[in-house]
Amino acid sequence: MTLFVLGINHRSAPLAWRERVAFGEDAARVALPALTAMPGVKEAALVNTCNRTEVITRIEPGQEAAVMQWLHDSQSLASGSLDEFLYRHVDADAARHVFRVASGLDSMVLGEPQILGQLKDAWRQAHEVGTLGASLERLFQHSFSVAKRVRTETAIGRHPVSVAYCAVRLAQESFIDLRTATVLLIGAGETIELALRHLEQAGTGRLLIANRTVANAQALAQRCGAFVLPLSDLDRHLHEADIVISATGSQHRVLEQPQVAAALKARRRRPMLLLDLAVPRDIDPDCSKLEDAFLYAVDDLRQIIERNLDQRRAGAREAEVLIDLQVDHYLTWLRAQSSTGPLRRLRADGEHMRREALAKARAELAAGRPAEEVLELLAHTLTNRLLHAPSARLRAAAEQGDMTLLNAAERLFSTDGEAP
Repeated sequence: MTLFVLGINHRSAPLAWRERVAFGEDAARVALPALTAMPGVKEAALVNTCNRTEVITRIEPGQEAAVMQWLHDSQSLASGSLDEFLYRHVDADAARHVFRVASGLDSMVLGEPQILGQLKDAWRQAHEVGTLGASLERLFQHSFSVAKRVRTETAIGRHPVSVAYCAVRLAQESFIDLRTATVLLIGAGETIELALRHLEQAGTGRLLIANRTVANAQALAQRCGAFVLPLSDLDRHLHEADIVISATGSQHRVLEQPQVAAALKARRRRPMLLLDLAVPRDIDPDCSKLEDAFLYAVDDLRQIIERNLDQRRAGAREAEVLIDLQVDHYLTWLRAQSSTGPLRRLRADGEHMRREALAKARAELAAGRPAEEVLELLAHTLTNRLLHAPSARLRAAAEQGDMTLLNAAERLFSTDGEAP
């Protein structure tokens, strides 16, 4: 059996192709059983995030092309159209890839923790639809354990590397207590959404969201109870903000120095922290000249991010060593599981022979045959049946000069307590 991972991600394909391959939850619940119903596909799970779609399978050797074709067919794509975007990993490389994904080493943001939760969702889904067997169950559980060790034993997750996180961390470390602060967010894009999430986690007192398209701001505000205002009302509410975080896509300034000066006057010299996360900048750089305004732009935060990235990269190198060791442990377990297959069959065959011989012996006793004769017959029958198949194969091996099998049999059936 082969462990096989087939995938597409932010490194291998543009967004348009990643969107075409993405599975919705309902689609995945239908697709997974269809995949494991194919000949030679024993187990399967599907990892689906905004940046990746991966099929993790346990298959018979040679079935890789069938899994690739299944991916095309499941998304109604022409055969081969995805080939240039797909990556493939087998056995040790497949296990290593899954462990790296779980640990955040393969993410767009190095060391981000969200992917572990998404991997757990994939494991749970495969469990629920019945496509997870012992091998993939062990793989997922091992990946969760590896990810936990990477995060606790290396520096990869200890240093923020997103602009939004750094902005909120800077606000936490400033002169303002977030728990009683009013924070005004300008914009409604991904950066503001991330900042909003971090602010919620920090227990921020009051949140305002200003955006040109009010409906977009309302969609964010519903999740956290923030107050929404149109961008045209910004001047009326700016003085309420202890902290302003701005990240719009505008080509023009959103806040000019006179607006901030007027807000500071209304605040009676209470200071204001301004965090400009936009490129091009949203906030007039001259605001930094105002006595009670403290302005930080993206370049100020990037110095922190780059320093933290260096520390994460060092942590990633430590994590790779840990992962290589854990891959060896998983493959050792996998080989042990594979080797017990013949043993289980041997025991099952022996048990079947025992039952048949015992049933025959009981029938002979019931018919009145002497017990001594029945015991002799039972012993003779069991011995002959147990030794027939291996004896025939060893005779054939001797005739064919198969020394590998003969030497293995010599070690296997040695009775002196030690292998020769």
